[in-house]
Formats: sequence, C-alpha cells, structure tokens
Amino acid sequence: MNVISAVQGYLTKMTSEVTGMKVLLLDKETTPIISVVVTQSQLLAREIYLVDRIENRNREKMRHLKCVAFVRPTPASIQWLIEELRDPCYGDYYLYFSNTLQKSAIERLAEGDTHEVVREVQEYFADFLAINNDLFSLNVTVPEYPLYVENSSSWDSNTLTRVTEGIASILLSLKKKPLIRYERNSALARKLAAEITYTIQNEGPLFDFRKPDTPPILLILDRRNDPVTPLLHQWTYQALVHELLGILNGRVDLSEMADVRPEMREVVLSIEHDQFYGKNMYLNIGDLGANIKSYVDDFQQKHHSSKNIESISDMKKFVEDYPEFRKLSGNVSKHVTLVGELSKRVEKGNLLEAGELEQSLACVESHNTDIKTLQRLISDPILSEDVKVRLAMLYALRYEKMPGNALSGLVNALKNAGVSDRKVALVPAILQYGGKDVRLEDIMLNSDLIARTKNVLKGLKGVENVYTQHTPPIVNTLTEAIKGKLKEQNYPFLEGSTRDKFLTPALCGRPQDLIVFMIGGATYGEAREIAKLNATNPGVRIVLGGTTIHNSKSFMREVFESTLHWTTAGKDVDDKEGTRQPPAETVQRSARAF
Repeated sequence: MNVISAVQGYLTKMTSEVTGMKVLLLDKETTPIISVVVTQSQLLAREIYLVDRIENRNREKMRHLKCVAFVRPTPASIQWLIEELRDPCYGDYYLYFSNTLQKSAIERLAEGDTHEVVREVQEYFADFLAINNDLFSLNVTVPEYPLYVENSSSWDSNTLTRVTEGIASILLSLKKKPLIRYERNSALARKLAAEITYTIQNEGPLFDFRKPDTPPILLILDRRNDPVTPLLHQWTYQALVHELLGILNGRVDLSEMADVRPEMREVVLSIEHDQFYGKNMYLNIGDLGANIKSYVDDFQQKHHSSKNIESISDMKKFVEDYPEFRKLSGNVSKHVTLVGELSKRVEKGNLLEAGELEQSLACVESHNTDIKTLQRLISDPILSEDVKVRLAMLYALRYEKMPGNALSGLVNALKNAGVSDRKVALVPAILQYGGKDVRLEDIMLNSDLIARTKNVLKGLKGVENVYTQHTPPIVNTLTEAIKGKLKEQNYPFLEGSTRDKFLTPALCGRPQDLIVFMIGGATYGEAREIAKLNATNPGVRIVLGGTTIHNSKSFMREVFESTLHWTTAGKDVDDKEGTRQPPAETVQRSARAF
C-alpha cells in the first residue's frame, strides 16, 4: 500500500494513453495532488510541454496540441471545463476526474462539446495528497472546510461530503474494500463510517475487488481523543520543518529569511526526488546535524575529485556524472539552509527549555515542578505567545481534574504577559475540545495509582532523550489492532457495513492491511510512528491519513474555529453507543480568525 505510487500510476496512465505533444490542465485542488509526486522534468519526459490551470481563460490557442485535463468533479471545475469545450484552445481533449462523476455532469459536458473535441472521459481516483509512501492528507482545513456545525456532534455537510469522497478515493486507488471500525465516543467518526459504507454499497462495481484471505480494516479516529500530540513541539526533521517553517503541498517558503539566495526562496521536500531527505526525515535534529556534516563532506570530496581530469576517459566520466553532480550541489545547499534556519529558530525562541516542559506535562505528573517552570516561562519575554499558550493548554489537559490546580492563575499570567484575549481563550477551549470528559481513554494516565505508576516506569525506559518521551496514543491503538486485541467495545465495527457474517471476530480483528484516518488532522510525529510500525511488523501494512497534517499553530486554529461553532451542547452519540458531553460552561470568544 503505497499512496505515492498509486497517484504516480494514475498519472502514468493519463500521460501514456495520450501520445504526442500535450498540455496538462489542472484545477486548484488537483494542482497540489500532482505537484507533490512528479517534477517538471518528469512531465517533460512524458511530452507534457505546458502545465496550466483550467480557471485561466487567457491561454493561447494551440490547436496542434492535445490536452490532458485532470480535475476534481466539483460544480466549479465542471463549469470551467464546459466553457473550455465551447471555445477550445487545443485540438483534442482527454478528460480525467479525480473522483466519481455524476451522470448529470457527463450530460452537461456532452452538451458543451459542440466542437466534438473530447476523445475520452475517465475516472482516476487520485483525490488526495500523497505526502509519504504511507501518509496522505485531504487538505481539508478551516475556514474553507469547517468540521463542525452548531455543536460537536454535527458534521458540516460540505466537509463530510469532501472527506467521504477523499476516503473512497484512497480505498479505490489502493484497491481495498475494508471492514470499517471507528472510535465509539465520536459522533463524527460513526457518521463518516456510515457515509463510507453507503458509498461502497452504492458504487458496488467499483469496489468489486478480489477478496483477500484477511480483510483490510479502515479505522476512523477522532483528533479530540488525543489533543496532546499536535500541541507538542516535534524534534524530527520533517516534523520540525513543518512546525517552525511550515510545509505546504511539499514546499517550504523561505522568502522571509534574511540573506536567502533567490533559488532558495522556496524549496521542495520530496522523498521521491530527494534521497537525503528520504533517509533523514525521521531523525531528530541532533543526529540530523551529524548527517548534514557528512553530506557536506561527501560533496566537498566529490567536488575536489571532479577537478582532477587528466585524461579523455576522466572527462567523459565527469560529463556523465554532471547532472547528478549538479543535483547533489542543490540538495546540499537546500538542507544546509533548512537545518541552519531551524537551529537558529530553536535557539532564538528558547524552544529547548519549552520543549522539555512540554514533554514533562505530556508524560509525567509533577505539579509543583511543572507550575514553577511554567510560570517562569510565561514571564519570559523571549518565548513567543503561541509557545506560552501551548504550554498552558498542556497544563490544562494534564491537571484539569486536580483539586486546587493553578489554571485560573495561569490564564491571568498569560494576560499579564500581554498575550491576546483570543489566544488566552484557547486554554479553556482545549478542555471543551478534548478534555478528560470528552476523551475515550485516559491518555494522560492520571486515572489511578496503577496508571500513574505505569506512566513513571514508561518515562524510565525506552526513551531516546528528554525531548522524545511522549509516544502518541495511536501507537498503542495500532499495536493492539495488529495483535487482534483492539477492544470492539471501544472500536466497534459499523453495524450493517461490509463485514461478512462468516468471518470470525478474531479474523476480522487481525488485519494485514490497515488504513487509519484521523478526523481533525494527523501529525508528522504520528507518521514517523506509523513508519516504525511498518518496519517492525513484517506482513502488516499501515497507511495513515487525515483531514489535514497539523503543526501546533494549525491545530490551535482548528480548536479555536471548532469550539466557536459549538453554539449548543448535546450528546455526540446515542445512548447505546455511549455519550459525550462537553463542559457545561461555555467560553465566549472573539469571532475573529485566530
């Protein structure tokens, strides 16, 4: 199950079926889908000499070229295609859609094809962003795609449709017809499971794959059951870049860096086309620094040896190596620039000390020490507002049920430190979003003496360093799923779904292929853990996806926007599945964007 290969396979089919010189037309949603898996040079090798957007109506007419159009079947893109067909810029059109196309849309396209230039219409299910081999995103983010409407139990209808279509696309691209399990206490997870089941049943022929001996599992999780992981500062390369600089559609914007060279204003991070990045993206920043030095040393050695051209054969060898030599040069500069900027921001922002407290709040109950350190850091003028608020949010999650906690005092301390009211409001908001009464399980291990003892022992062994103590709860969930021990009480199969009656519970519960989807967004830290599980469990293949890929800032924005929509409170699921109530008090917050 390789999501990058799945998208590349569809692209290969699209471009190989159309011979000769051609144009590739994309829309705003398929542009990033294609750009993260293929380079311009690879497109040129497939005789694609121009890439443009379907929304651009100022394109030059070149009737000698063929057009490959790959768009999402949205009303807007369908309308743009109709306008294109009524006044075509190219000789022949081959229309490919990233998801199922409604009959009415086909009829409209046929009516618009007055010049009879359409040669083919196909559905190729690449309706997701393939980030790593085992990680995908639907790029569903606020405010364009709010998850909730009115309360925490209600999907926004447009977002639900988009997410359902995206998951159907990933299943079709991987050729899987799964059994569906979901987190019992999440109304959104249950509703999504039902929608996907309906889609599979409604599109029966599309999902008519050969039945495997062990059925694949689609496991639907809810971010609200683990609000801690996206609040933590991540220290591995890929996650750290996203946390401090931001990765958007495989690209990192460095234009605000001082003295950055023009070619480094925007850099691409791709495991497919950057060997160094692929090998080092899961390393922590300390090990990464050593590898960067070795990388630079190797380049310098190669650079030096390439000048010793003493014969025709030496010159020939140099010419043969030149393209890779230039590529290596660019990669060296890119990674040296990135790591240098990351190190500067970590030092300048006092993030190491903040990161140590984050891990303590996430993993160990030590109130007296934590509160003293937190009060001192909140008054530290070097620390940014976002970091101070994150620390206070983690404190709230750790000690919300502790009698006599200092939560109200911390809120006042944040205000006195000049933190804006809308950011301070995130501290009570995180409890409404993912407090103890909301979560399915005790991720803080605070519930009793035995749990606290386990937590202390966990902190004493198997930890790489003080900054990587925390293990995302998804690891334990998937470990149990791999063993066939995931509790059906907490992660039930959807009633009336694709589960066959003759399958035993043990067989259903021990998957070889597991697709995990996180409503509310996954993280790169969790992606690293998925890669480790794949590497250490031969015969098991896990793919992780989410509505988006969060860093702490985007998650805080998600919490702010989500709780702002919860104008009423109610049960998330009916009584037979369990109930979940948000805190009784409702915090009034500004409607301004976070």
